[in-house]
Amino acid sequence: MFGRVGRSAVKHPWLTILAWVIAAIGVAALAPPLKPVSDQAEFLPSHYESVQAAEVQKRAFPQQEQPASVIVFRRADNGRLTDTDLADVRKVAAGLEKADLEKIGAVETGPQAVSENGEIALASILATTDNPYDETLMESVGELREEAVPLLKGTSLHMGITGSAATALDTKESSGDTDAMIMMATLVLLIVLLAAIFRSPLIAVLPVLVIALVFVLATGLISIASEAGGLQADASIGSILIVVLFGVGTDYLLFLLFRYREFLRRGQAPKEAMTEAVTRVGETIASAAGAVVVAFLALLLSSLGMLKALGPALAISVGVTLVAALTLVPAVFSLLGTKAFWPSKAWSREPKHTLAARTGALTARRPGLVAAVSGGLLAVLAAGVLSLNTVFDSSSSLPKDLESVQAAKELERGFAAGQTDPTWVFLEAEDGGKLEQDQIDAYGEKLAAADFGRVTPPALAPKGDIAKFGVVLAHKPDSDRAVDLLSGPLRDAAHEAAPDGTRALVGGTSAVLADIQHATNRDYSVVFPAAGLAIMLILGLLLRSVVAPVYLMAAVGLGFAATLGATVWLFQNIAGEAGLPFTLPVIVYLFVVAIGTDYNILMVARLREEVAHGSSPAQAVRQAITHSTSTVGTAAVILAGTFGVLLLAENSMLRQMGFAVAFGILLTAFVMAVLLVPAVTTLLGHRTWWPGRVRPAAEPQGDPDPAAPEPVPAHRT
Repeated sequence: MFGRVGRSAVKHPWLTILAWVIAAIGVAALAPPLKPVSDQAEFLPSHYESVQAAEVQKRAFPQQEQPASVIVFRRADNGRLTDTDLADVRKVAAGLEKADLEKIGAVETGPQAVSENGEIALASILATTDNPYDETLMESVGELREEAVPLLKGTSLHMGITGSAATALDTKESSGDTDAMIMMATLVLLIVLLAAIFRSPLIAVLPVLVIALVFVLATGLISIASEAGGLQADASIGSILIVVLFGVGTDYLLFLLFRYREFLRRGQAPKEAMTEAVTRVGETIASAAGAVVVAFLALLLSSLGMLKALGPALAISVGVTLVAALTLVPAVFSLLGTKAFWPSKAWSREPKHTLAARTGALTARRPGLVAAVSGGLLAVLAAGVLSLNTVFDSSSSLPKDLESVQAAKELERGFAAGQTDPTWVFLEAEDGGKLEQDQIDAYGEKLAAADFGRVTPPALAPKGDIAKFGVVLAHKPDSDRAVDLLSGPLRDAAHEAAPDGTRALVGGTSAVLADIQHATNRDYSVVFPAAGLAIMLILGLLLRSVVAPVYLMAAVGLGFAATLGATVWLFQNIAGEAGLPFTLPVIVYLFVVAIGTDYNILMVARLREEVAHGSSPAQAVRQAITHSTSTVGTAAVILAGTFGVLLLAENSMLRQMGFAVAFGILLTAFVMAVLLVPAVTTLLGHRTWWPGRVRPAAEPQGDPDPAAPEPVPAHRT
C-alpha cells in the first residue's frame, strides 16, 4: 500500500502539491476562529461541586458584581496609616472607579478594609463578569494601574494590585512572547541542524514550508471539527500545536529523507529512490503516527474538558502530518531530485558514522552491560518520583518583582492570605422552599465555629432560597494547604452543618482546584493505561510480535518515570522548589511518551528489517544503530531544543516544563532508543519477534564493518 502511495505522489508531483495548496486555502477560508476559554471551571464535568456552585452563583446572584482583584495600600515608610492616608485611600479608590473601565463595575473600600495593625488598607475591584481570567478584565486591571499613578502623587501612599485578575495579567506578561520564542527557536534549530547535516539550503528551508502548510490545514480542520463536534478547543492550542507539528513533522520527514539519501547512494534514480523510501519507511511512519494519535485520543477518556478537547485536536494535526509525509514530501523532493542537496556532494558518499558505529559494535558485543547501565541510569533517575510533590500555586513561580506578587506579600502583613479570593459557601433550600432567618444565622455560626477562616456576613438571593457565605482562608487560594482543606475538611463541615431541607455547595478558586486535582488523579489511572495498551497493540501489528511491544512499553514507562524523577531531583531537591506544576505529568506524557515513542519505533523497525534481510541479531543491532542514530539524534535535538528555550524564561513553572520535556526527549532518544532497546533486543535474539517469523534461512557468518556501505541483496534493489 505504501509503495502505491509513494509511486502516485512521485508520478504526479505537481497535482499532489496543488491538491495540498487548494485544501489548505479552502479549509482556512471556511474554518471559524477558535475562541479563547480560560476559566478552568468550564472544563470540569457538571457533577463536580465547584461547577454546581458556580451555576448556583449565576442563577441566584446574576447581577451581583464579583471580586476580581484587590488594591493594597500602605505607607511608603511602612508605618501606620494616618487619617489623612485613609482619606487619600478613599480618594484614590473613587478616582479609579470614575475611570469607568470595561468589565469593572466598582472600586470599593470601607471601615473593615483597614487591618487591625493599621498598616494596610484594601479596596476591592468588583467585576461585571464571573470569569477573573477574562481578557478584557485583565486589560482593564492593567489600565487601573496606570490610572493610579497621577492619583497617588502628593500622597504618602504606595499601591499595588493583586488577586485573580491581576495575577493572571502578570502571569501572561511575565511569560512574554513565549509562543514567538518557541516558534523562533524551532525554526532556527530546524534550519541550522538540517543545513549542517545535509549541507543544503533547500533541504533546510523546505521542511519549514511544508510544515507551515500542514499547520494551516490542521488548524482549520481542528476549528471545523470543534465547531461541528462541540469540543471546547481553546484558541491557546496554537502554541502546543506548533511544537507538536514541528516535532512529529520533523521526525517523519527525517525518517524519509535519511532513507531516501541511503537509496540514492546505492545508485538508484531519484524517483525510484523516493518510491523505495516511502515503501520501506511508510509503515514505520504510519505506525509511529498511529501510536501518537492513539496516545492523544486516549485523552478523550479524561474528565477534564481541557484535555478532552486537546486530544482530538492534536490527533488531527498528527494525522495531517502523516498524510503530508507520505504524499507532499515525496512529491516535492521528486521534483528536485538530487538538486535538493545542492551545493553539497556529500549525499553521494557514505559517511563513517564513527561514534554510532562504535556504539552499535559495543551493544552487539556486550548487550547485557549496555542494558544494565542504560536501564540502571533510568531507574536511578526514576527514584526521584518517590518525592514528587505537585503544586497549584502558579503565583509562586512568578518573578518576585511583579506587582501582584509584591502586593500579595504586603497584604499578608495585615490580612489573611485568602482575603483576595474567598471560598464561597451556598446554602440552598430544597424543593423550591425559602430559607428562614434562624437557619441562615445558625448555619453561619456553625461555619465560624469550624474555624477554617473568617466568615463574611451572608448575602440572600432575591427569591430567598439561597444564602451566600464567604470563608476567608488563612492560606492563598491556590496553595496546597487551601486545596487540601477544600478536598475534605471544609467541604465536609459545610455539608454536615446544613439544616434539614437544605443543601450546601462549596465553590471558589480553591474548590475548583480541589476538583481539578481529583479529576487529574482519576485521569492518571485511566488515560495512561489505556494509551499504553493501545500503543502496544499498534506495536504488535507493526512488528508482528507479542514480546517486543511488552518490553518497549516497559522502557517507555521507565523513561516517563525517569523524566519526572530527574525534574524532581533538580528543582525540588537541589533548587529547593516547593513542588512541580500539577500539569507536568500530562505535559511529559504528551511530548516524551507520545512523540518520543517514535524513536523506539524507528529503531526496532530497522532492527526487524535487518534481521528479515539476513542479518544475525548482533549484525542487525550494529546496522540499525549505525544508520538510525543520526535520524533519531537530529529529530530529538530539534524537539528538545525547542523546549529548552523555556529554560530562559523568568517563570519557574515554564523553566520546569522546559527542562522536563527537553531532558525527557533526549533521554528517550539517546538512552532508551539507541542503547536500552537495541541491547534488550539483542539479548532476546529471535525470541523478540515471537510468534512472528523473521529469522533468515541462513545466517551470515561474521559481522561486517558497520561503517562500510551496506551490502545490497538482489531482492532489495
